[in-house]
Amino acid sequence: MNPQARLLRHFVAALAYRMQKAVRGAPLEFASFRAAPGSRTPCELVRHMSGVLNFALSRLTGPRERLEALPEFGAEVERFHEILGAIAVRLAADADLPMNLAERLLQGPLADAMTHAGQLAMLRRLAGSPVPPENFFEAVVSVDNIGREQPLPNSPDEEWPEAPAGWKGPKDQP
Repeated sequence: MNPQARLLRHFVAALAYRMQKAVRGAPLEFASFRAAPGSRTPCELVRHMSGVLNFALSRLTGPRERLEALPEFGAEVERFHEILGAIAVRLAADADLPMNLAERLLQGPLADAMTHAGQLAMLRRLAGSPVPPENFFEAVVSVDNIGREQPLPNSPDEEWPEAPAGWKGPKDQP
């Protein structure tokens, strides 16, 4: 496997990890939380992320159908991981991924999706259900795990000054 495909596979795995970090343990009402009029809900944001990844996959495989809205947040998250998984499989199989395509995938759809994963984490805080912090340098990210079942934080922060009332420490993380 060429170096750019290997690096993109790791980025895709990190995206899967951070996505689950942002949505794991979210209350049901989080899916429809709207921070301001005209802003996307988390469900709409995940749908957009899947659309962006679907575009990335089309650059690797050829034209794909436009995605329609799914009826629930869990289904949107599952579709996100399915498309991300398809990208990972394609990257693993592509021995000749051109550098300019790898760069464009990273600068465009993959970076966009990672930005939105961060927005989901921020929306959790605004919705009153913040995501506990961790040292992402120590996170267990694996190119063999792109699905919803991501490991819990390997190195959660011991202190969280702005923690919600009742938070007891890293062992209390969802």
